Amino acid sequence: MNVREELMEILEDLHPEVDFETEDALVSGKVLDSFDIVNLVTELDDAFDIEITAADLVPENFDTVDGIAELIMKRMEDI
Repeated sequence: MNVREELMEILEDLHPEVDFETEDALVSGKVLDSFDIVNLVTELDDAFDIEITAADLVPENFDTVDGIAELIMKRMEDI
């Protein structure tokens, strides 16, 4: 399973009612709230064995699936 597929599973478990393939305002559109982001970061840290830092917690990194996937890949390279 690739990063994007695993990410989609995590997101769909978090909010099954959201179409993450087309949604491009997850944070700015208030689809994900701060509690969701905390849960998501915890899930991503565990699933990908990465550490998402406080500096990473900006809307640009979490507004789209592509943005989240890029952040994951960047953090994986830092390991």
